[in-house]
Amino acid sequence: MKVKDTIEILRPINDLMGSLSVIIGILNTRVGIDTSTLIFNIILGILTYFFLAGSGMVINDYYDIEIDKINRPERPIPRGSITLKQAKILWIITALIGIVLAILQSVLFNITYVIIIIAIFFVFIGWLYAAWGKKSGFIGNIIVSISFSIGFIYGAILNNSNVPLYIYFFFLAAFFGLLSREVIKGCEDIEGDKKEGVKTLAIRIGIKKSTILAMIFAILTMVFYVLPYFTKILNPLLFLISMVFGLVVVLFAVILMAKGNLMREDFKKISLLLKIGAFLGLVAFIFASIKQI
Repeated sequence: MKVKDTIEILRPINDLMGSLSVIIGILNTRVGIDTSTLIFNIILGILTYFFLAGSGMVINDYYDIEIDKINRPERPIPRGSITLKQAKILWIITALIGIVLAILQSVLFNITYVIIIIAIFFVFIGWLYAAWGKKSGFIGNIIVSISFSIGFIYGAILNNSNVPLYIYFFFLAAFFGLLSREVIKGCEDIEGDKKEGVKTLAIRIGIKKSTILAMIFAILTMVFYVLPYFTKILNPLLFLISMVFGLVVVLFAVILMAKGNLMREDFKKISLLLKIGAFLGLVAFIFASIKQI
């Protein structure tokens, strides 16, 4: 197994993007934390998330080998660069590294053992999604949404076991935004999912009802997106200014969902809008962490 293939299967860019939620959680709860501790928390927090998320990428490809032989033959396992046995070993190694880093951080900085539980839980749901959740449809959507959003809470706990209310609002805004997008993607890919035996909401209850649910999730996203402004965030003014952009984008997605007779191209647009809204939400959460002078 070459280093190049190992890096490729870990998908480092995706892992680092996900670790942004951990950084946001840390920065928004840094009051009273000395600079050296803050830096170590950021570095170890990023590394922990990186390896835990990377292990999820590996186990996902492990279970997806037959599908990837058809849809993604260029990936390391289907092209023969990494064997199934090597992938399994790599999954165990990366998962253990992530858990050990969480333990190390807990011991070094006297942080609650909850971060260790979260790390183990992360590995578990990564395996659960790959082995069963993906084809289960909606439960798989929930797992994906939790996997990313939990980073906010994990990062906050690194500074203080008493997680502020606004961090939970960050978590819920991201969770419902991702959940809405996952349901919409199920509507977009309904024909392919039928062939693969994936039981998405669109297949189980129909596109129309699924779109209504996605719209409700998107509205909940907007609600929890606004609520942090009314809490003790570090910079409510910057948050308010930056938050408006993401809010408008998600609102456009909701308006488009409300239209009847949506086609595949419409679902693509909605999915893109929700993705942009999620990115702008992360930007707003970062601005919220900037201390006022």
